[in-house]
Amino acid sequence: MKHARAEILGQYGPFDDVEAVHGVSYDGTRVWFASGDHLNGLDPESGDIVARLATLADAGTAFDGQHLWQIAGSDIRRIDPATGDVLGTIPAPEGSNSGLAWAEGSLWVGDYEGRRIREIDPGTGAVRRVIASDRFVTGVTWVEGELWHGTWEGAESDLRRIDPVSGTVLERLDMPEGTGVSGLESDGHDRFFCGSGGGATVRTVRRPGRT
Repeated sequence: MKHARAEILGQYGPFDDVEAVHGVSYDGTRVWFASGDHLNGLDPESGDIVARLATLADAGTAFDGQHLWQIAGSDIRRIDPATGDVLGTIPAPEGSNSGLAWAEGSLWVGDYEGRRIREIDPGTGAVRRVIASDRFVTGVTWVEGELWHGTWEGAESDLRRIDPVSGTVLERLDMPEGTGVSGLESDGHDRFFCGSGGGATVRTVRRPGRT
């Protein structure tokens, strides 16, 4: 397993009227983050919030190339990012749902206290696969065929690249002590966007280079 300290590149926020950052996603232009009763569209170049959608947003957020997906209590909502309209819902899996990602035609849901990631059918909510972890799971993201997730227990948090079949940890980036990771998303290249939970900020972390 590769093991290193996370390299924090920068931080957005703290933001007014945001008590906590839950899910985080990226649509190629905006970083979307959930803050309880809103989805916030952040311009990563200026650091400004340029869009706000009023919707229950208490856990993970994902983007499928056209729509946002948002865990909202016992449901997962499919949302029009231009209007905030809810276009459909599926039941969220039972458990303490946390992160959310879209990849390979599926939604991938972190279960915080259940210490697992579940692949689910976006049409029905049926569970297709379960991947076990040995840590509390927060944000989830895919990038270039790699599955990463955040962990957060007590004062310790890290980012992990895992085997999507076995759950074996292949790489780990340790966050500084006291620096938690809630939502997690990749920009598709060399950066991760990480929610800070109650810190009301979004941090950028370097994704290790590939040779």
